[in-house]
Amino acid sequence: MLILLVVAVIIALFCLASFVAVYSYGLFVAHAKGEPSFALPPAGEESALGRTALRLTEGREGASGLALLPENLDAFAARALAARHAGSSLDLMYYLWHNDLTGRMLAHEVVKAADRGVRVRLLLDDINTRGSDAAYLSLDSHPNISVRIFNPSRAREGALQRGLEMALRAFSVTRRMHNKAWIADGALAIVGGRNIGDEYFDAAETNFRDLDVLLVGETVAQTRAIFDAFWNSDAVIPIRALARLRKHRLRRLRKSLAKHADSNAAGPYFERVRRNMSVAKMMEGRLHWTWSAAVISDPPEKAAGEGRENWLLSELTPAISSSERSLEITSPYFIPGVEGSARLQALAHRGVDVAVLTNSLAATDVAAVHGAYSKYRLPLLEGGIRLYELRPYAGSGDISVIGSKGASLHTKAFTVDDRLGFIGSFNFDPRSASLNTEMGVLFEQGDVVAEIRKEFRRQTSPGASYCLRAAEGRLVWQDGDATIAGREPAAGWSRRLMAWMIGLLPIESQL
Repeated sequence: MLILLVVAVIIALFCLASFVAVYSYGLFVAHAKGEPSFALPPAGEESALGRTALRLTEGREGASGLALLPENLDAFAARALAARHAGSSLDLMYYLWHNDLTGRMLAHEVVKAADRGVRVRLLLDDINTRGSDAAYLSLDSHPNISVRIFNPSRAREGALQRGLEMALRAFSVTRRMHNKAWIADGALAIVGGRNIGDEYFDAAETNFRDLDVLLVGETVAQTRAIFDAFWNSDAVIPIRALARLRKHRLRRLRKSLAKHADSNAAGPYFERVRRNMSVAKMMEGRLHWTWSAAVISDPPEKAAGEGRENWLLSELTPAISSSERSLEITSPYFIPGVEGSARLQALAHRGVDVAVLTNSLAATDVAAVHGAYSKYRLPLLEGGIRLYELRPYAGSGDISVIGSKGASLHTKAFTVDDRLGFIGSFNFDPRSASLNTEMGVLFEQGDVVAEIRKEFRRQTSPGASYCLRAAEGRLVWQDGDATIAGREPAAGWSRRLMAWMIGLLPIESQL
C-alpha cells in the first residue's frame, strides 16, 4: 500500500511539474515571439532569377511550372545557383541543416547573398540545433539575416536540462517541422524530401536517394504563403530570444565559410555549379518543365495539436483512393497502421496494382521504424500488395563523388495510375500523419508521373531491391535468383535484435 502511495505521489508531482513547464513555456513564447514579416514581392526583370522565371512562364498566366531534380548533385547546384543569383530575398525552411561539407558550402552562398543586400530568413526545426547556437546567432547578427527556430527548447545548454524539459513537455516537444523549402527572389522554389547535408548531395559514405522539384509560377506564391504562415506562427521563436551571443563572431564565421568553400574537398560540388554557371542555364537548358501543380502543407497549428488531425493526409487520401489501375508508393519510413493497411488492401481487392518501395533493415537509417513496419509485411503481402525493400548497396552503377556506393532511400512520393503524383516530405507513418508538419507538391502531369514510375521500376529491379513474398505464412526475400527466408538480408544481428525489440513496444504512434 505504501509503495502505491509513493508511486501516486511521484506521478502527481510529475504531472504538476509538467503543467508548470508547459504553462511557463506558453508565457515565454508569448513574450519572445518575433515581429511579423512577410515575403517580398516576386522579382521581375531586375533579377536574373526573376527574368528566367518570366521567360519560362510567358504565355502561361497563372500556371505552375514543375521540373524534377532527381540527381543529388543537381539538387545541390540548384540551391547554390539560386543563392548565388538571388537579388532580393532568400526564404529557407528546413528540418535539418548539417554543419558538414555541403551544409557549410550552402551557408557560404547564403552569407554572400546577404552581403550583397539580399534579405535572408532562415527557419530551422530545433531537432538538430544543439551546440550550434553560436553559429546561428552569428548569422542572425548580420543586418540582412534573421534566424528563427521551430518549437525550440528553452534549455540551450546541457544535456540534463534539455532532457528534463523534453520529459516535462513530452506531448508538445515531439511535434516537429519536417518541411523543406528553398525560395529565391520569390520567383523560384525548391520543395521535396532533401534536407541540407552531405548525405543528400552525394558527399557521404552512405547517400540518400531522394527527389525534389523546382517550381516557378503560381506554386512559388503558394510556397511563399506557407513559409510566411510558419515564420509568423506561435511555434516559431527568434534565435536571439533563446540564447545570447557572448562574442561577435560573424567575421570569423564568414572567413571560415569562405576558406571551407575554397578547399579541395569542395571542388567536385562547385565544379557542378561551374558547369551550369547560371541558374538560367540549368532551368532553361537542362530541365524539362510541365505546367500543372499545387503545393500543399500542414499548417503550423498542427504543432500545437490544434484543430483536426491528419491535415495533409486528409488531402492525400482522396487522391490515393482514386486509383483505378495502379498505386506506387515510395516511402523510406513506412508504417501503414491498421487503417492504412486496410485501405491499401481494399484497393488491391478492387483490382488496383498496389506496390510499395521502402528501405530494407540493412539500408534504413532508423532501425526503430523498421521494427514497427515489419509486423505489417505479411498481412500486406497476403492482401495482394507488392513490397520491395531497397538493398544497402546500389546495383545499378550509381556512385557518389567520394566513391561510395552506399544507398539509403529517402524519397517520399507516390503515383496514381498514369495521371497523378505527389513529391514532398511526407512519410507514410504515424509521425508524418499526426505529429510532424509536412508539405509537398501534388500534380496532374502524365509525363512527370511517367518519369517517377520509370524511376520506381529502376529502384525495384532485382539489382536495386529485394522483392518480398509470402510463402506458407513466412516472409521470403527474393535476391536476384537467390531466395532468403526467415531473416532480414544483409542486416547484422544487432540491427535485427533492435528492430525486433522495437516491434514489441507500444510506441508506434511516435515513429
